Amino acid sequence: MNSNLSKRIGTSIILLIILSVSLLANKYLWLIVLMIASIISFHEFSNLIKKGFKNKKKLIQFLYIVNFLFLTLLVFVGYNIYTFPPTGIIFIILICIFSDTGGYVIGRLIGGKKLTKISPNKTISGSFGSFIFSLLPLIIYFTIYEVAGNVNFYSKNIIDLICVSLFLSFVCQIGDLFISYFKRKAKVKNTGTILPGHGGLLDRIDGLIFVLPIASIVDKIFF
Repeated sequence: MNSNLSKRIGTSIILLIILSVSLLANKYLWLIVLMIASIISFHEFSNLIKKGFKNKKKLIQFLYIVNFLFLTLLVFVGYNIYTFPPTGIIFIILICIFSDTGGYVIGRLIGGKKLTKISPNKTISGSFGSFIFSLLPLIIYFTIYEVAGNVNFYSKNIIDLICVSLFLSFVCQIGDLFISYFKRKAKVKNTGTILPGHGGLLDRIDGLIFVLPIASIVDKIFF
């Protein structure tokens, strides 16, 4: 577990740096990163579709179209999210990273009853771990700002942010299970081999690609 966990954390740090640098640089670099991620994700997901539904040509064609439209929407939404404060976007990314890491760590340490047949390695304890770990970026964020004297941890917004963090963790887990279903159909462990410790890019950002559109909607409705 230590070796895999180290690789996961290392990969997470590298991706966080890439996303943060592109985000803070300018919107065009951010757009380029989004497009590259979408192209790689389209390729990986297309391979899962081909392997998982070999004899269903019409279904494969339909899923290709859905795949293309969704990832195109992701680029559009991701580009529009650039209007968010940089700390807000990084906060969303950190929720996904911590949620994924928490599910892995707690699931491995405690184990227990399986969460679903879709992904046999995922447990109920791991799901709770994801929810708990998703609150860590919030604690870090408020601790830093409270020490700096810019915000009160117990401000009226804290309950809203806790609810948002837990909800986005839930969406992140749904995204993870969605990709896991197609990996199971394709009878493969990973979506690709581009990232050490994770396999494919989708293995790392499966939750994030679901969270970004939902976060955009949540922001427009509640904030």
